[in-house]
Amino acid sequence: MHTAKLGQLGDVSRLTLGGGGLGQAWGKTTAEEAIATLHAAVDAGITLIDTAPLYLNCEAIVAAAFAGALPAGVRITTKCQLGEPPAGTAAAILEASLDASLKAMRLDHADIFFLHTNVCEDDTIFAHRNDLRASFATPWSLYVDDVISTFEDLKRRGRIGAWGITGIGLPSTILKALKHNVKPDVVQAITNLLDSAGGIRRFSEPTRPREIIATAKSQGVGVMGIRAVQAGALTAALDRAVKDSHPEAADYRRAASYRALCAELGMDPALLAHRYALDMDGVDTVVLGVKNRAELMQCLEAEALGPLPGELRAKIDGLGLAQSS
Repeated sequence: MHTAKLGQLGDVSRLTLGGGGLGQAWGKTTAEEAIATLHAAVDAGITLIDTAPLYLNCEAIVAAAFAGALPAGVRITTKCQLGEPPAGTAAAILEASLDASLKAMRLDHADIFFLHTNVCEDDTIFAHRNDLRASFATPWSLYVDDVISTFEDLKRRGRIGAWGITGIGLPSTILKALKHNVKPDVVQAITNLLDSAGGIRRFSEPTRPREIIATAKSQGVGVMGIRAVQAGALTAALDRAVKDSHPEAADYRRAASYRALCAELGMDPALLAHRYALDMDGVDTVVLGVKNRAELMQCLEAEALGPLPGELRAKIDGLGLAQSS
């Protein structure tokens, strides 16, 4: 397993085990298989585990797997879906969320604590479900005045090692956060050959993931790449039922030429998509959404194969699938 420096946090494995699959948020699995997958990942050299309360059972899986003692060298993240709470309550909500996550995982410290909501301008009107904005977005003034200071206080008190933001949206505001005088230590950024956020995109402006990644690197912020297979759109077949109108279904249809290329090359689409994500400039570690050991083994193979040959990268880019809007 290769490693890379994740901002100021230091070296981590190029692959991070995500909690969505383990927590049964990405297709069917069992607790026993999730625990076995977690152990297999650590045995293979994965040193970062990415969790969140929203990932259903993943924090309980971590507790069951490690009984309150992470293996040497393994680090853990968790998140808080803060949204836009009443004035003066953000700090208490963030710390209560951290407390609950650490209790669920039977740990006393998180290496990275993420804001799990979009960061937007105070006057942003989202294109999709703006009526729910207060639940999925944190306005800039609240982020600057309360969120940053709370995260920095948690660091000073030793409760977390670092803090980060989910760099999905609003893209222009995420870019502003990465250049702010107090920057996050880490950002999670869309990292796939479609440049697509799929169903978690709420806004109408361009997603700009590669610009977000490049800006993070220029500012010394670590980059965790997410959605390498775009929630299944870049695999041979979606592993769960979705409506034809769903963004993931639309991306799956859009990626037909990619699957055709994979068939021509005799390569599995998911494996090649992970290789592509790992090969993207500026990405320190790629978060896996695997739910079982078979999927994990394929990702380990993708990492072991190393950088994409230039000719193969050119063929993928030549399909013209990256979103421009």
